[in-house]
Amino acid sequence: MKNNLIDIYCERSNFEYWAEPINAITNLAFIISGLMIVYLIRKTSKAAVKDIVLWIFSGLIIIIGIGSWLFHTHANKWAMIVDITPILLFVLLYTWFAIRRFASGSIWVCSIAVIATLVLSFILETQTGFNGGAYLSPLLAMLIMGVFLHYFKGHPAGKALLLSCIIFGFSLTLRSLDEILCNNLPIGTHFLWHLLNSIVLYIVSRTLVLNSAQREK
Repeated sequence: MKNNLIDIYCERSNFEYWAEPINAITNLAFIISGLMIVYLIRKTSKAAVKDIVLWIFSGLIIIIGIGSWLFHTHANKWAMIVDITPILLFVLLYTWFAIRRFASGSIWVCSIAVIATLVLSFILETQTGFNGGAYLSPLLAMLIMGVFLHYFKGHPAGKALLLSCIIFGFSLTLRSLDEILCNNLPIGTHFLWHLLNSIVLYIVSRTLVLNSAQREK
């Protein structure tokens, strides 16, 4: 059984269910973020309400919160899979729809971008030794897309993606410092990763909602 248990965060000192109370509870931020997107969809426009893509993203945000809660309470392999899977789905689906809807990218361009994001995530995670290296790939994707949309297309989504990129970069830094600062900060910094990322997911999803409403006009 011990081989199935995972201890990779500063706050965890044993394998009791509530060994990471702050890391677990802060996942409520994702659920709140997802519900805020649901509210935004319902009040924005009829086009947004009818857009199944928006509902998928709002649902994924909530599921990310649930999956992360399970990992930070159970801390085993199946919980890690439940934690990682919706995050991966969100990243890949958002890469596709951001290019498709904001930049009118072709299916081929969207497909190549999704594959490149996935492959780069794997390479950065396995080859760099950086804690959270896989997340450098979506960070880079957001930066490229944000710069392209803002400076070359004048698209309002560009500014939102660049803002998200800044927040996510800061969030990823805090995630990486979790165990480094453990001796001086017993609760770690991972909980801030949750709080900041819930904001990131809200911003990027909100951008899709507003874009859906704009397409109706």
